[in-house]
Amino acid sequence: MADPTDSEAIDSPVERLVERLVERLWDAVLAGDERAATAVVRRALDDGRDPEGVLLDVIAGVQSRVGEQWAANRITVTQEHIATAINERAVATVAAHPAAARQPSRGRVVVACVDGEWHGLPARLVAEVLRLRGWQVDYLGAHVPTPHLVAHIHRTGPDVVALSSSIPTLLPTAHATITACQAAGTPVLAGGAAFGPDGAYARLLGADAWAPDARAAADRLEHRPLPRPQPDHQAIDDLPHLADQEYTLVARTRPQLVRTVFAGLEDRYPAMRGYDEAQRERTAGDLAHIVEFLGAALYTDDAELFSRFLLWTAGILEARGVPAQSLPPALDLLGNELKDFPRATGILRSATARLTRIPLTVGGAAE
Repeated sequence: MADPTDSEAIDSPVERLVERLVERLWDAVLAGDERAATAVVRRALDDGRDPEGVLLDVIAGVQSRVGEQWAANRITVTQEHIATAINERAVATVAAHPAAARQPSRGRVVVACVDGEWHGLPARLVAEVLRLRGWQVDYLGAHVPTPHLVAHIHRTGPDVVALSSSIPTLLPTAHATITACQAAGTPVLAGGAAFGPDGAYARLLGADAWAPDARAAADRLEHRPLPRPQPDHQAIDDLPHLADQEYTLVARTRPQLVRTVFAGLEDRYPAMRGYDEAQRERTAGDLAHIVEFLGAALYTDDAELFSRFLLWTAGILEARGVPAQSLPPALDLLGNELKDFPRATGILRSATARLTRIPLTVGGAAE
């Protein structure tokens, strides 16, 4: 007989219920049935389920599966977009339900995505969880230009800005946004995959705090208010390695680098000669991403950022039946163009070494 004090035994019925809700929502989302999806969420709330749990354990759980299934090439980009849109409607259903009604009893938080960041659902989850915890929330949504965000700060005087980004190539923009918010006297809580494992890049870029998810963000603000930042902080103070200008030069010459590597890749990877126009366009897009992520690695001075991206890209290509053998020649060609850039060439060599010695798995890479 199970010990009644055993937490696993106590929690298992709740966990099974969450799993059933996740499966029901997943089936509705995969079918593109918005009405059925919102009905699952509404019924769970009518039955007394905690709104925060529905948001984070059910809806966010389904959205995580959407990303995994896309990466493994089990659903299309179109299906991923439909699923995300339906999950956004599911979040709105939670927010509108009487069980989620709260009167603001804390301070004011602005929740926004970095300029260029179109993945707004994680930030929306943060906004709704903070509302449930009693905060007055201004949710500005995806792709918020920094000047507009700062203007809103001056107009409303929030206690904190919660800044979201999932794409590491936006870290330079995120850095400028963090600094601008702090110059306006408002601390910044950073969140999202862009800020790296354990928030390493959030700390590097001078954010006042970091949280891995919406629940942790709400806990952080609830238990430890963020102090007002120093107004004389400058972005360049955080990253002295940028003085070598490698990041700036790579960022400025990105189109030229992509064209040059693309032109040389056909000789280095003969299979490319048989590509149709769509395949060639995708290859050019992949090369653009490679140069963008190299720029992000130079900005943060972290070779591992670029290696993680290359391993993820190799897994995505393999899942789609595209041999990842085209990546090392492309890195070699890029290295030839950047032979006078010691940090860039070091990052490229490190990534090539990782890529050629680690076996790939479908949808990702195995360590």
